[in-house]
Amino acid sequence: MAPAVDAPGSMYDNGRADFPAPPPNRQDIAMSYPVNDRQLIRDCEIGEGTKVWNFVNMYGCKVGRDSMIGTFVEVQGGVTIGDRTRVQSHTFICELVTIGNDVFVGHGVMFINDTMPPQPEKEKWKATFIGDGASLGSNSTILPVRVGKNAVVGAGAVVTKDVPDGAIVAGCPAKILRYKEGYGPKK
Repeated sequence: MAPAVDAPGSMYDNGRADFPAPPPNRQDIAMSYPVNDRQLIRDCEIGEGTKVWNFVNMYGCKVGRDSMIGTFVEVQGGVTIGDRTRVQSHTFICELVTIGNDVFVGHGVMFINDTMPPQPEKEKWKATFIGDGASLGSNSTILPVRVGKNAVVGAGAVVTKDVPDGAIVAGCPAKILRYKEGYGPKK
């Protein structure tokens, strides 16, 4: 269930009497970001119906329709996030990350594009792709890999290798535990 737009911590609650009230029937109104001084949003394309909470840092990225970006999230330049994707609080999404549609990114997920830090030469950074319908558990660390569609990454996992479609992985480093029904190696 989505939080009320005027709930404590929402984009409309900043404790200031001079701040405007939420618009009526907010679902029919496209938001213009940033909506207040608690959002640092620059040069982003944000789709209709997407909610961006306070205390975010987003620049040069694209976010699809009906998505949600939680509190204390950073989304760097060149990142693309698909439609109906939820990015929970305290997540860091670095450059060269593409996240598909209908993805769940849990709290505190960290994406890495530099496998030999600090690497100032951006041409040596590597890309990460998260397939449609994937779910990334809280506090997982995603190195430059491909996480397949409908895959599940367990909480706290460190993903160092590609994850096949429909695979369920966990651990440090992440290993395949099993596959969702309809996925996996052909027998």
